Amino acid sequence: MKAIDYYAGVSIPDLGDKSLSVAVIGSGSFGTAMANLIVHNGHKVTLYGRNKAALDAMKETRVNSRYLPDAILSDRLEYTNDLGEAVRNKDIVVFAVPAQTFRQVSADASKHLEEGTIVVNLAKGIEKNTLKRMSEVAAETIPQARYVALSGPTHAEEIVMNAPAGIVAASADPEAAKAVQDAFMSEQLRIYTQDDMVGVEIAGAVKNVIAIATGISDGMKLGSNARAALMTRSVHEIKRLGLKLGANAETFSGLAGIGDLIVTCATDLSRNRRCGLMIGQGLKAEEAVEKVGSVVEGYYTADAVFDLAGKLGVEMPVCMATRAVLKGELDPGKAVRMLMSRDKKDEIQ
Repeated sequence: MKAIDYYAGVSIPDLGDKSLSVAVIGSGSFGTAMANLIVHNGHKVTLYGRNKAALDAMKETRVNSRYLPDAILSDRLEYTNDLGEAVRNKDIVVFAVPAQTFRQVSADASKHLEEGTIVVNLAKGIEKNTLKRMSEVAAETIPQARYVALSGPTHAEEIVMNAPAGIVAASADPEAAKAVQDAFMSEQLRIYTQDDMVGVEIAGAVKNVIAIATGISDGMKLGSNARAALMTRSVHEIKRLGLKLGANAETFSGLAGIGDLIVTCATDLSRNRRCGLMIGQGLKAEEAVEKVGSVVEGYYTADAVFDLAGKLGVEMPVCMATRAVLKGELDPGKAVRMLMSRDKKDEIQ
């Protein structure tokens, strides 16, 4: 299939001195798609990646051949494999790296990050060793930054196609969230602000584990009733964990909650769901992760959720069963029987 410029005909505004200087750290699918969107909003964008040859190819062909081969990127994008060059003198720095590598990458970037720079994190996960959310990691590695989490139902493959989407910019700093809303919002991307960092981050992390579970269910051909039940009961699990940590209950009914859960569990663009599908069809977890070919956040977050739920005394049977399957402690069939044979209870409890 020939690559298409999905932004052809989109008028790039001349913002003059209101144009911001933005760095996107991570040239995978989501980082590339967001960089392309932001540059079409009239801002100056530098995309950072470690692989210079891959960046040079992207600059020449205007295509990210590995992650987004069907889309032509803006010729206004700039590229660098020098992290310091990417981060220095930027108004906004966007981190589009896996959750388990965010600590190291943000710590490296911190040496070049100026006081008061707005940092946007796209990663959805819980750090395995510390059980910390990404904002808690950022407080340690980049304390000089004004931190914003961007979360919600956003597959990179659709963002780069300039398809309609709605997401949340969450921050304890309302002015930082508003600045991200102003810079990233477009005619096709609607952004809402939020101050519930805990709820947004917990919802974004745990839904990846649930997406593996629903993928396993579909791989076993258990049907749409089973998928719907898994997703619905999992909302309760995510909410229980979030509320224990001080989250706002309403967050889990919003875009960062049920919205992100739906798109991750029910569409084949989701790496976590595709991983689960292959496990349900008989592959071992490690084989499925390798076959997906890019980071499956839920595979790593499952251990963190298990440990965090145990530490806090929160009941999360779907997440626990999924983690047991991923660890090879249960086969999928036994996991289903275990979930279906649990004690009777009231739905709202």
